[in-house]
Amino acid sequence: MADFVIIPDAACSMTKDLRERFDIPDYIRTRITFPDGTQHDTTLDWEEISADDYYLSMREHKAIYKTGVGSIDAAAEVFERYLKIGMDVLSITLSTGISGTYGVFVKAAEQLKEKYPDRKVVIVDSLRYGFAITQMIIKAAEMRDEGKSIEEVAAWLEANRNCYHQMGVMDDLFFLARTGRVTNFKAFFGTLVGVNAMGDYSRAGISEVLGKIKGKKKALDATIEYLKRTVVDPENQIMFIGHTLKPDTAEILRDMVQEAVHPKEIIIGRVDMSCGANIGPGMAVVFYYGKEATEDLEEEKKIIAEASGK
Repeated sequence: MADFVIIPDAACSMTKDLRERFDIPDYIRTRITFPDGTQHDTTLDWEEISADDYYLSMREHKAIYKTGVGSIDAAAEVFERYLKIGMDVLSITLSTGISGTYGVFVKAAEQLKEKYPDRKVVIVDSLRYGFAITQMIIKAAEMRDEGKSIEEVAAWLEANRNCYHQMGVMDDLFFLARTGRVTNFKAFFGTLVGVNAMGDYSRAGISEVLGKIKGKKKALDATIEYLKRTVVDPENQIMFIGHTLKPDTAEILRDMVQEAVHPKEIIIGRVDMSCGANIGPGMAVVFYYGKEATEDLEEEKKIIAEASGK
């Protein structure tokens, strides 16, 4: 086995069970400000507040949680735990399109070079968030266990990160509008009840709205059509159905994905608190590996337009 560990940040939605399953020994917390003004660490295991309470507060009261990057020293402290026992570190971060975390981690790695000249800290910008990062971590862990070097794994991730997709329903647009972290949003924003913003990752690492569809059934049907036309080798990959506060929709989507493309495994999970703060309670999407995203998502926009009958 290669002598490096994989350390993500807290925007990967990776549960404790998954971290243990794929031998991910640690992760780096960032910061989040609760509606009452108190600051907390973002965590993946919901120690201070349950996922239900978190997203319910956003739905019922439109509570605002503000996220921020962690400190250089905090990242360096985690990296050093492994450097000092002779392990190199591969860290996969939240997209630079929506966060400054990557830059903080790079500075932390530089800070440790003089102290550990024989060790490596390699930082990869995922250009993704949530369960797409989880899928990248799983791929990295599999390559590590096959004996690939840290450089080989990082190179593969950087070459293939634009092949990770998301698609599904998003029916509470308040938080997307507030944060401005989604491109092409204003052109598609609607106030009608039941309007779903259909979005995927751009090559710049930002979610982009490809179109809007009214009605959950039509949106889910369009999701499956989009999946079938963009997925690659589904029977050999673990897919994730990520949701914020839509467990029933997540189960429906899981069954539809299973019937349509027969993945090796489908896991339903909650989007982490860091990403969820900027998404809100209205999301249920499938995360998967597929064809590389096209420039300006032109082909992807055509698929959604055709799937929605426009």
